[in-house]
Amino acid sequence: MTRISGVDIPNEKRLDIGLTYLYGIGRTNVKLLLKEVEIESDRRVKTLTDEEISKIAKAIDKHFLVEGNLRQEISGNIKRLKEINSFRGSRHSKNLPSRGQRTKSNARTRRGKRSTVGAQKKDDRIKQTTSKTEGTDKK
Repeated sequence: MTRISGVDIPNEKRLDIGLTYLYGIGRTNVKLLLKEVEIESDRRVKTLTDEEISKIAKAIDKHFLVEGNLRQEISGNIKRLKEINSFRGSRHSKNLPSRGQRTKSNARTRRGKRSTVGAQKKDDRIKQTTSKTEGTDKK
């Protein structure tokens, strides 16, 4: 396996697919990167020489924030939004979508599994109201 920026890239993958295993590099960035280092995208990762791997690694370090540095910057941005009490920051704090999506019927990824709040039976409601009133009468 080839290691670039601390990430193992599978040998059997095509180069343009394999480089997307790096956090922060997608298909568009891979095309630009491979054009710059002048390597064909349809080659397999296992066919790369050490020199080509180092060229790719240097180009990534020069042009892109990847892995830990990118994650750190993103978390810093979110932390800043929370500190300045912006609307987006408050949405991040409440674990709700921050970009205007609806939440009445969707947003399950952000909000988590549904928890049904059902109606109470009449007997349970009476028990709750009597226990609340008993606690206030003891003064």
